[in-house]
Amino acid sequence: MGLSNASHQHEPGSEELRFHWCSPLDSGQQKATEKYQVGHLDFGGIVDFAKEADRLGVDSLLMGISYHMPDPLPMIGALVRETERVKFILAYRPGLVSPTLFAQIVNTVSWMSDGRISLNLVAGISPAEQAYYGDFVAHDGRYARMNEFLEILHRTWRGETPLSYSGEHYRIEEAQLGLGYLGGGRPEVYISGASGPAQETALQHGDCWLRYGDTPEGIAEAVAPVLAKGGRVGIRMHVLARETRAEALADLAEMMRDPDEDHREWVAKFVAASDSEAVRNSFRLAEQADGDWLSPVLYSGAVAYRGGPALCVVGSYREVAAYLHSYKASGVSEFIFSGWPTRDEMRTFYTHVLPLIRELEENERTA
Repeated sequence: MGLSNASHQHEPGSEELRFHWCSPLDSGQQKATEKYQVGHLDFGGIVDFAKEADRLGVDSLLMGISYHMPDPLPMIGALVRETERVKFILAYRPGLVSPTLFAQIVNTVSWMSDGRISLNLVAGISPAEQAYYGDFVAHDGRYARMNEFLEILHRTWRGETPLSYSGEHYRIEEAQLGLGYLGGGRPEVYISGASGPAQETALQHGDCWLRYGDTPEGIAEAVAPVLAKGGRVGIRMHVLARETRAEALADLAEMMRDPDEDHREWVAKFVAASDSEAVRNSFRLAEQADGDWLSPVLYSGAVAYRGGPALCVVGSYREVAAYLHSYKASGVSEFIFSGWPTRDEMRTFYTHVLPLIRELEENERTA
């Protein structure tokens, strides 16, 4: 599916990196080593977070999905009415709803938000969690289902109506939707995963392959096949930037102080039962680190408590800006960040680090 069909598209060859942030769907974590905070919803706090992201110029907010979080769909429906510019990346799993109903939902949100919605389709990382929702399809089968799901969505957004489809996972007869996507377009589609099926799905049906972090050298090797076929690549990571490196290291030490080892053990059991290559690869990478550091600014110590997205770029504003800018040469075009506490780190990044990255990009253009 060509990128030209997507609304709010990122033009191939654009010289500016895109920077998104992961929205808290609970009350947010203060430290990397805490248990997940579940059982309540601070929606007022999430609204305030989204409004600040809007003011700061955040490109998009990723709205994640997992059994321990509130569902992202109603959240986005409310948040688009509280904001003006920031987009929302809806993470969702094929198999939970029919593709026709999902297209209807996304189309509706596109009208509510002036097209400020993108999709992050996830095949699922835990057979046990999938079973919570009545889904017992194995890893590769989930990607086969995702391909059918996306084929139906794209055909719907191309205006094929009435639409009939007969596949292994979906059968649809004479489907029609009265409300199309705003402007006749479609949302950007991010595909998560590290496996071969994930990469092929991203190339065939997505706009961007979204993966967990690594060093720039490691990323360059991993993404070469996707870039060679014209794909785009994004990374999910954490960031911790301070005015000086000494301040960054001091705050990192405080963040990792008094870790919850029961939580770490729970995460280890979850990973052992996972069938996700992305999850397993991220933990193998962290285990190879020298004293929890994969490079002088890439910290892996929080992965044991928070999983693959917790690989963290740590340093002074200028160190972090330079390191992130170096990923461009590896083929990365965008990042989705988080932090601890995530709202404070978002403010720090967009206020102090992003201007330095734009300065580096401007120097690159005029060199």
